Amino acid sequence: MSYVIFEYSKYDTLFIPKVKLIHDHFSYIYLDCVNIYCENKKMEEKKSKVNERKHVLMVPYPSQGHINPMLNFSKRLSTKGVYVTIVTTIFISKSMHRLHSSTLPDSIKFDTISDGYDQGGFAQADSIASYLSNMEAIGSKNLRELIQKYNFSEYPISGIVYDPFLPWALDVGKEFGLVGAAFFTQMCAVNYIYYYVHHGLLKLPVSSIPISIPGLPLLELKDTPSFVDNPDFYPPYFDMVMNQFSNIYKADFILVNSFYKLEEQVVSSMSKLLPLLTIGPTVPSFHLDKVSPNDRDNDIHLHRLDSSASTWLNSKPEGSVVYVSFGSMVSLSKEQMEELALGLKGTGFNFLWVINVLERKKLSKELFDEICEGEKGLVVNWIPQMEVLSNKAIGCFLTHCGWNSTIEALSLGVPMVAMPQWTDQPMDAKFVEDVWKVGIRVKVNENNIVKGEEIVFCLRQVMEKDSGKQLRINAKKWRDLAIEAVSEGGTSDNNINEFVKNVIRS
Repeated sequence: MSYVIFEYSKYDTLFIPKVKLIHDHFSYIYLDCVNIYCENKKMEEKKSKVNERKHVLMVPYPSQGHINPMLNFSKRLSTKGVYVTIVTTIFISKSMHRLHSSTLPDSIKFDTISDGYDQGGFAQADSIASYLSNMEAIGSKNLRELIQKYNFSEYPISGIVYDPFLPWALDVGKEFGLVGAAFFTQMCAVNYIYYYVHHGLLKLPVSSIPISIPGLPLLELKDTPSFVDNPDFYPPYFDMVMNQFSNIYKADFILVNSFYKLEEQVVSSMSKLLPLLTIGPTVPSFHLDKVSPNDRDNDIHLHRLDSSASTWLNSKPEGSVVYVSFGSMVSLSKEQMEELALGLKGTGFNFLWVINVLERKKLSKELFDEICEGEKGLVVNWIPQMEVLSNKAIGCFLTHCGWNSTIEALSLGVPMVAMPQWTDQPMDAKFVEDVWKVGIRVKVNENNIVKGEEIVFCLRQVMEKDSGKQLRINAKKWRDLAIEAVSEGGTSDNNINEFVKNVIRS
């Protein structure tokens, strides 16, 4: 006769059954359930850990100046246990060049959606209006499918961080009940003045000068974003920057690539209207708090890189080189290119000038050969900017004052000569010169051209005069404050923790 006796033994604070089978001849075997229980327990713990490690989708506008700030923010999130998928368009995905030294963590992945122009991207579209319209129609459908795909995986989506140039991404995220955060790639002051225009708090065209807005310095028209100065300049872009606020009330957070002490007054004013968190500077960690010491440069580039600059820079004395770059989107007139070349040559300084192939054609062969003669000047197609700005040979940055370039220079303590062109750049230049006091803004003539003599004058002020010494002191102060902001317990670090905490609760 056989019978079964049920016993219980304590295992991992839970009680599980052991089955003892007694045979007639007093022999017995244990059919132990412990091994089965352990396997189930491990699976449950793995599932629990996966659920605790939240998964955030990043949806940047498909251009380099919008992708890299989100990528650098993603690297910050990854150090805090967040899994990130960066969503690019199919065309951008095929166009991206990764740095050979890129060390992206395994917790950051890329995925794609279609903007309707998979072969040529924005250049394939008839207009910006048609591009944005098609991207919304096709991209929103693809994004919805992407979220559904991940929600049936071991890493379901819990939050979406989107570029406000793509407001429909927030609508899609809210269909799934996700925490939604707008990520502004421009400074708070620019976003604030756009907010005022969108809500009719600042009427256009501006009728009274100077412009007075709480939290901002008094502004002349030349200090405002080009769409405020001249809203008819490019209506599709004006509509795009205004549409950033079309559904902003649905966002749980407004993330801005800036830091509190850099824009203290405007952040305080804007925070009364929106759930604002400054989370910048979103630049590679090596140059600030070094929490990820191998994170040295922006990992993604949409242009082929020129590797000749490093050796050339390393051969130059400390503080002797003017770095010149106008970003990935600015196109100067032929006359302005010539004046810029003559100005650089006229300074007698070493200079490193980033010019793409199309812009280079605006210079005559004779002038191009003249500025590149000898070892004084080097012209390159595209280079890793953080690597250049961090080189000790750099003494000044002649810049268009795009926000990425501006905050990178601030983060590395490099004084600037500001030569703004359009969009947010005039306002960035205003702060560079008058608020942060880390640079000089060039003056334009009656034809809106910066003459070569003006370029010579401004560069010499920064590179040679006593005023340049004070600019460097101020630049170092802002660098130190940027490091403080992203370091443990700093304002940006605390704000990132706040965002992560709310994503984990979702």
